[in-house]
Amino acid sequence: MSCCSYRNNIASVAIWSLTLAMALVGLSERARGAAARPNIVIILADDMGYSDIGCYGGEIHTPTLDRLAANGLRFTQFYNTGRCCPTRASLLTGLFPHQAGIGHMMNDRGYDGYRGDLTRHSVTIAEALKPAGYAAYMVGKWHVTPNQGPNGSKHNWPLQRGFDRFYGTIHGAGSFYDPNSLTRDNTMISPYADPEYRPKEFFYTDAISDNAAKFIEQHDSSQPFFMYVAFTAAHWPMHARPKNIAKYQGVYDQGWDAIRAKRYQRMLDAGLIDPNWKLSPRDSRSPEWSDAPLKPWEIRLMEVYAAMVDCMDQGIGKIVDAVQRKGQLDNTLIFFLQDNGGCAEAMGRRGEFLPRPTNTAVLKPMKPDELQPDMIPKVTRDGYPVRQGRGVMAGPADTYLGYGLSWANVSNTPFREYKHWVHEGGISTPLVVHWPAGIPVSRRGKLEDQPGHLIDLMATCVDVAEASYPTQCQGHKITPLEGVSLRPAFHGKALGRENPLFWEHEGNRAIRQGDWKLVAKGKNGPWELYDLKADRSELNDVAKKHPARTKEMAEAWQAWARRAQVLPLVPRRSQRQKK
Repeated sequence: MSCCSYRNNIASVAIWSLTLAMALVGLSERARGAAARPNIVIILADDMGYSDIGCYGGEIHTPTLDRLAANGLRFTQFYNTGRCCPTRASLLTGLFPHQAGIGHMMNDRGYDGYRGDLTRHSVTIAEALKPAGYAAYMVGKWHVTPNQGPNGSKHNWPLQRGFDRFYGTIHGAGSFYDPNSLTRDNTMISPYADPEYRPKEFFYTDAISDNAAKFIEQHDSSQPFFMYVAFTAAHWPMHARPKNIAKYQGVYDQGWDAIRAKRYQRMLDAGLIDPNWKLSPRDSRSPEWSDAPLKPWEIRLMEVYAAMVDCMDQGIGKIVDAVQRKGQLDNTLIFFLQDNGGCAEAMGRRGEFLPRPTNTAVLKPMKPDELQPDMIPKVTRDGYPVRQGRGVMAGPADTYLGYGLSWANVSNTPFREYKHWVHEGGISTPLVVHWPAGIPVSRRGKLEDQPGHLIDLMATCVDVAEASYPTQCQGHKITPLEGVSLRPAFHGKALGRENPLFWEHEGNRAIRQGDWKLVAKGKNGPWELYDLKADRSELNDVAKKHPARTKEMAEAWQAWARRAQVLPLVPRRSQRQKK
């Protein structure tokens, strides 16, 4: 249900004798009015680093994103929140994640900032744009509610938060061959018993892009639309099909040190980073490539990771093509970004090697209509055990691994740290913006250096859609917007941001004020101060040189934390209070 009534674009007919010619004139004027407001498509990737895609320095083949960047803008200092759930909550609502109820993950830690369920004191972009006459579609990973079962509450599922259609997963991770919590609209389905989508071979990345393209094709073009596409690539498990993996055979044989150095140089050559920003040292937990054990296994993991990103780019191409076939690409505002930095989690990488059974299926196969209940499946659909452990070659459905810390260090070139942390490696994301009707020709292909944040996407959507951000929704007081519209930057103008940018996740804290960033690791970690204009790699802590600035920024962060429902830091389930 929408927060507000729809904008009435169809004039009431008071006199039955209105001529057909007058009616046609009215329709023509309304069509021109609708065309002035763009369609909006936000595309979010999962667990990728700042330098992975081609137009940000990566060697991975991403021609669709490169083409969008060449004809649009690339923001070089855009930020997410460092983790999947908080990023999605912030993106959808234009608030800091704690204000949206998701300061951590999908668990209730006893405080309103940590309920793990999208708060009703926020509105989604879909809810904000519906009264302005927009249709709204969501495809892919939702992950902003703990209610993920087929028979539980659906109060925070997409259709209950403003979207007209949904195809995707309510949960946050799972097999690409057989995802758990796969849902069409409000009904959980098996990918192998879906009457509306029957590919020769199911693969979730393809399913996301195919269904997004289908929604666009079926959309009534007399109405503008908002679409949120949330891919699960390149989140673990490292799953890809042989045809995509084969493209990267030999690409990573030189190892992580060489690949990281080459990315750094390409980023310098492209102007994405300043020469003053040195390449951060290899993580001390990562061996030199020459000393790495199981090199073929490590190479394979990165080949699969690259194939996953490649497959996603192919899917984005399908979405762009669908918009183009509708004749609406010029007036469709497309954003591409990522939910956090590269993921150093050791998913499935520990433990003894488990070979694939050489005989036929050894476990009971799943029925076509049976729902996959597990994030890490115990068995593939055809009855093979799902394997983890050192040396298990990634890619097929019976494997479940992450690519590991050393390759995540490459993904986040040239920065420090990873997903979970709020140093630059954890929170820096590409932002590609494509909108021919709204970005002047003189600005296309340019780099935009003004800092931006997820909180700015809602403000931008409300701006370009000529919508009104509500103060109340369904009887609930709505928290005011935190971000600013990015639209001025499309024209080379200043954003006019008055407030600093803030972060907190798992006790990791940061504030950016101008070119200065104060950041700390963990609940009790000391504050570090960096001049990002000179040292965005965060290698030269100047907190002791600037004690007054450090104190002032720390106090500003504390005041924000009190206001934005961040405190207490890192609450546990035992610290419960009544809702």
